[in-house]
Amino acid sequence: MTVEVALAMLQRQGRWLLQLRDDRDGIVAPGCWGLFGGHLELDEPPVVALRRELVEEIGWCPARLDRWFQHRSDQRVVHVFTGHLDVPLSQLQLLEGQDMTLASVDEILHGRIWSRRLNQERQLAPALTLLTERLHELNQAD
Repeated sequence: MTVEVALAMLQRQGRWLLQLRDDRDGIVAPGCWGLFGGHLELDEPPVVALRRELVEEIGWCPARLDRWFQHRSDQRVVHVFTGHLDVPLSQLQLLEGQDMTLASVDEILHGRIWSRRLNQERQLAPALTLLTERLHELNQAD
């Protein structure tokens, strides 16, 4: 069975919002930096799912989300959207995950990002590393 997820690349002042996933067995990329978002419910459009997930995970959602691209594999369909983070990081509520940060493209390309909450560096989720080339292209366009 194919699983569908919707993820958000939210930008603020040239930096991208990332979530440090929980260190919990049974989730995708535990303990790694990834994107906010999640699974689609049955018959739920990707953008609706993403809006729901953002409210559940950070208590906020941008007014506008633009479809960026879709990636398909045998087991997963990933819908990636972009948007602007119009509020300071301090106004978001971390409701899921261990930490969140605004990372530069250079930090993301490095593959490891510092967590202030854990006081340690953590690696990017494997799925996020697939987006780094596209992220660099997207950042150049802004």
